[in-house]
Amino acid sequence: MDQPKAARAPKPAKEPRPEGAPRRRGRPAGTRAGGAETRERILAAAREEFSARGYDKTSVRSIGKAAGVDAALVHHYFGTKEQVFAAAIELSFGPALNLPEAVVEGDPDAMGERVARFMLRIWENPATRGPLLAIVRSAVSNEAAAAVLRGLISRRVLARLAGELDVPDPAFRVQLAAAQLVGIIMLRYIVQVEPLASADPEDVVAMVAPTLQRYLTAQDAV
Repeated sequence: MDQPKAARAPKPAKEPRPEGAPRRRGRPAGTRAGGAETRERILAAAREEFSARGYDKTSVRSIGKAAGVDAALVHHYFGTKEQVFAAAIELSFGPALNLPEAVVEGDPDAMGERVARFMLRIWENPATRGPLLAIVRSAVSNEAAAAVLRGLISRRVLARLAGELDVPDPAFRVQLAAAQLVGIIMLRYIVQVEPLASADPEDVVAMVAPTLQRYLTAQDAV
């Protein structure tokens, strides 16, 4: 006589996920994550989408479609839309992130001139100006995008540059210099107000450099 089969022990019930607890992120089921190549393709697509559509009209779904992957894979590599934007603008903003090192290396008496020339060189180059224009336009129209850009600039540029200065209130000085440059960028490249918009870059450098020099190196009060 056949022996009866032993009854299979029931599977233990899964504990319910606490309400409000974040879901664990992992590789989407049924999707092959293609490593660094896929990540770079998603990042490139994100840059294009944010540049072409702006922050508000870009979605994780549209980024995934442009990259040829499922939206879940975008989440897998980058997380939220804000995190994708942060990664994309850090790549686009890359040339400007070298400002602190470029500024402090050289004659201290020419620091203002180096700052002005460094920033104008980036913005005069069409290859770097396009992505930066998209970033600035997104930041002025959306608070989430502005917060991401503000954090990047404060952490990677302003704080590092202030740490290199030997002046009273270095953080305040650096922010004043940044405000001067942002004003020029807005009027020259975004609003395109004449005659600043078509002025020779060297004329702009010559006019603004003494003010930047005073902010960054003068020991007296600003």
